[in-house]
Amino acid sequence: MSPIPLPPDLEKQVARAIAEDVGNGDLTASLIPADKKARATVISREPAVLCGRAWFDDVFRQLDPHVTVVWLAGEGAKVVADQTLCKLAGPARSILTGERTALNFLQTLSATATLTRQHVDAIAGTSTRVLDTRKTIPGLRLAQKYAVRCGGGVNHRIGLFDAVLVKENHIASAGSIAAAVAQARKVAGKAVVEVEVENLDELQQALATDIDRVLLDNFSLELLREAVALTHARVGRRIELEASGNVSLQTIRSIAETGVDYISVGGLTKHVQAVDLSMRFSLEA
Repeated sequence: MSPIPLPPDLEKQVARAIAEDVGNGDLTASLIPADKKARATVISREPAVLCGRAWFDDVFRQLDPHVTVVWLAGEGAKVVADQTLCKLAGPARSILTGERTALNFLQTLSATATLTRQHVDAIAGTSTRVLDTRKTIPGLRLAQKYAVRCGGGVNHRIGLFDAVLVKENHIASAGSIAAAVAQARKVAGKAVVEVEVENLDELQQALATDIDRVLLDNFSLELLREAVALTHARVGRRIELEASGNVSLQTIRSIAETGVDYISVGGLTKHVQAVDLSMRFSLEA
């Protein structure tokens, strides 16, 4: 897998998380002598896709650069239950202080990457790609978008600033799909302009505009197939189709087999159940 660029706000994310947990100092860590050294290992308790190593490393870099972390599993790699993911060594106080914050990042981002990989694997062999959404944990938007890419998914727009998605309320305000798209084009520049439609009539209206992508909201499988046929029959510039709504691991393959280009899944970043990880700690004699 080609290296995936890390989010530019990674250090700020880590700094905020440390400040949130440590505050003015770790009171409990003071029970351990300042000169005590320790070793630790992080173990996976369940199968997962590993994601978040850079956040884990940066927690200890910011707390105490004397803590060393050696990874035994790669970023984006599939790991199994009871696998050792990394080993740590250094000042005991610093390892204990950083443990929870570092694991929080690792288990949360691994959860997003793992769920993404499950959806990607479910549609293997089709030409459809899995998209994320803006339904992310506040403050971790770029981190979760990174995790989606680690899991083999594709990022939708990052926020409201880098693409246009014209929805029902925008259309109602503008007066029509054509009017809304025309206005969007004036402000979007080179950004992708997408319009959400709820039926084939609205799709036909959207296809008659200068649109890049159409979001097919809660279409049945039959209507998705009709939408694909209508779009492919259109002469001229290629317009992409994205399916959304009622997507699960049980339904995603059938949706992909209709021929849509993308399937967006809000649950990749919204329905996050942290991967079960643990840190085993031992003081050096």
